[in-house]
Amino acid sequence: MNNESSMGLIRQHSSSLTMAQRLLDALFIFLAMLLAGGVRDVALTQDYLFAVSLAVLFFLLFAEAKGLYRSWRTKNQIDEIVHVVLVWFAVVISLILLAYATKTSAQYSRILIGSWVLIVPFAMVLLRIGYRSVLRLLRSEGWNTRTVAFAGCSGAAKKMDAHFKSMPWMGLNVVGVFDDRSPDRLELGDMSMMGDFNSLIAQARSGKIDVVYITLPIHEEQRILQLMDKLSDTTASVFLVPNLFVFDHFKAKWSAVEGIPIVSVFESPFFGIEGVLKRVQDVLLGGLILLLISPLMALIALGIKLTSSGPVLFKQRRYGLKGEVVEVWKFRSMTVCEDGDSIVQAKQNDARVTPLGTWLRRTSLDELPQFINVLQGQMSIVGPRPHAVAHNEEYRLLIQGYMLRHKVKPGITGWAQVNGWRGETDTLDKMQNRVNCDLAYVRNWSMWLDIKIILMTIFKGFFGKNAY
Repeated sequence: MNNESSMGLIRQHSSSLTMAQRLLDALFIFLAMLLAGGVRDVALTQDYLFAVSLAVLFFLLFAEAKGLYRSWRTKNQIDEIVHVVLVWFAVVISLILLAYATKTSAQYSRILIGSWVLIVPFAMVLLRIGYRSVLRLLRSEGWNTRTVAFAGCSGAAKKMDAHFKSMPWMGLNVVGVFDDRSPDRLELGDMSMMGDFNSLIAQARSGKIDVVYITLPIHEEQRILQLMDKLSDTTASVFLVPNLFVFDHFKAKWSAVEGIPIVSVFESPFFGIEGVLKRVQDVLLGGLILLLISPLMALIALGIKLTSSGPVLFKQRRYGLKGEVVEVWKFRSMTVCEDGDSIVQAKQNDARVTPLGTWLRRTSLDELPQFINVLQGQMSIVGPRPHAVAHNEEYRLLIQGYMLRHKVKPGITGWAQVNGWRGETDTLDKMQNRVNCDLAYVRNWSMWLDIKIILMTIFKGFFGKNAY
């Protein structure tokens, strides 16, 4: 099909598509309740219809706030699915709190509501997968596509160009790069040089270019402003791609104060609904795990008491959220309980480690009492492992970005631990790798990642060759 003639046939109705998506979301929530009622052979009274109506209202509001009805063309579908599940989880929590506040929970069948709560996210996920599959098919035929151009030859432009070309299902047709500099001065790589900025503006005005990514260096402020001013006289969507190196560390988010755009460079990802969900996950899972492991903890406590003198439990000072000192619980695995300004890390065949302590440390079972810290809100189940205060003061001077680990709560297990970076850090490179994993966790956090780390810890993380 000719791209000129098909250009925008669906695009012109993008608002209709998002409206259809909202209606389908609402319909699926209602159908899920009908299915749950049919399976349980329960008649849906006015109370159930009211609950479903509230669920639809909450879902549409939360989904809008999380950007579910904006374009997900350039985003990973897994991320979209995670957002859908998180939004539904927030809806369920809201309904539970509302039912508790109004004392109406007894009016509903717990089994029916539980079935409905489980059916909806599966239905929503299938809906999103189907929706994307249809769009991919249409885009492969030349429908619902966007013509993309880059303003400024840079490393970011080349990386994005390669990404878009490797993902044709996105429907982003890259025409090339525009730059005022001579092609002889540019490292184009596989990109096509299409002309200067005047040519870019002319093509954008004629409707030949739909999306412009400005990929000039951030110090080219004057050129960026001039280009944005001229592109404002077109209907092209314009995106500014900053090249700040600090974005490699944390999630950058845009906000505004009195209309002044602000980008957060070093900020915690656990604000708003994400923070609530993270805490709910910690309390529910932490409480359940603590209940399940309490017999094991009792046996370990008895073993420590019978095999060596000294307390069963002891507390060590660690840096927690915001770099504040917290005291974390541990089973005693040594003949000493060090917590001073200078701590010697345990080494292989360390004489201070008790016979039982060797096994406890290798299996990480000495950390089990820290689930108490989780319930107290001082730690999380998953997060960067807390280091001794003395070690923090040493490594914060040696490793750039080290203290960014403390933008989130420390965890019992973490991305570094399940990737083999646990135990003794006798070289700076080992600590650097651990910190890199910690920052990667914060950048890519999701509830699914937390669950993945917990499962990896159960199956492979308890035993580590570097733990002494």
